[in-house]
Amino acid sequence: MSLVQSPNAVVMICPWNFYSNPETSRDNAFQNITNNDDKDISGLAKKEFDSMVDKLESNGVRVHVFNDYGEKETPDSVFPNNWLSTHSGGNIAIHSMYSPSRRRERRNDVIELLKSEYRVQSVIDFSGLEYDDIFLEGTGAMVLDHIERVAYTAKSNRANDICLERFCTTFGYEPMAFESADKNGTPIYHTNVMMAIGTDYAMVCLNMIVDLDRRAEIKLRLEESGREVIDLSFEQIDQFAGNALELTNRDGKSVLALSQKAYDVLTAEQMATIEKSATLLPISIPTIELAGGSVRCMLAGIHLKRRTRD
Repeated sequence: MSLVQSPNAVVMICPWNFYSNPETSRDNAFQNITNNDDKDISGLAKKEFDSMVDKLESNGVRVHVFNDYGEKETPDSVFPNNWLSTHSGGNIAIHSMYSPSRRRERRNDVIELLKSEYRVQSVIDFSGLEYDDIFLEGTGAMVLDHIERVAYTAKSNRANDICLERFCTTFGYEPMAFESADKNGTPIYHTNVMMAIGTDYAMVCLNMIVDLDRRAEIKLRLEESGREVIDLSFEQIDQFAGNALELTNRDGKSVLALSQKAYDVLTAEQMATIEKSATLLPISIPTIELAGGSVRCMLAGIHLKRRTRD
């Protein structure tokens, strides 16, 4: 069952011209653009990226690496899960992006690699909705329960109700949207910074779900799926504790990829709950986190069947 929820392969994009994008900072409270004058920031990000790839591969996760040499001015390309998602049955979705600079991140070579290495039946492109100001930024905007087929979605500039309905109808998910707010009352820009769903547990900051009835409904829905709910605090979310992704290694065992910063703020009890079914895999990426995303944002999970080779 872990493979249904937790992919054993990912796409990652290596940044060669990394910086924290001022264009996306207007609604991303996690960003820090004050370090953009640091001449070493791009080199540091690349070193963190390479180290993360090594750590994932050494723990049995297949990684498909693509390079972004910065020719199109795409500072956020290290976060491909927003424009690309893959789904069981051989389906790929290309998503509509809120920020014009982020629309340049989409690339055909990634799609062609997936077609050649995995069994792909269809590619559904939602990017045309950008002309109508309708956006749904992939598995940033949605946290998907692939087992129960539910798309948990915090409403924001980057998660339009119309597009959510279209996605869910196309790929067979039930939409479960909700209003959210951080400790300052600011809406959460991407659901995947406040919520992560593994096979046997779910990590979520319940207090960020504004409507109390909806909060109780989501908690119950997660519990009814058989998962233990790990309630994260506002402070833990600030350190990206909700931005994690469960993966499956070559031995069929689960690992939870998260940042070192996130790992450091988990309680012993929370860790023990996760470790019942998954090995914690902390990865240090402090420079990349300046851009307002963390480990989960860097991973476009591959939920496709791999082609058999002769």
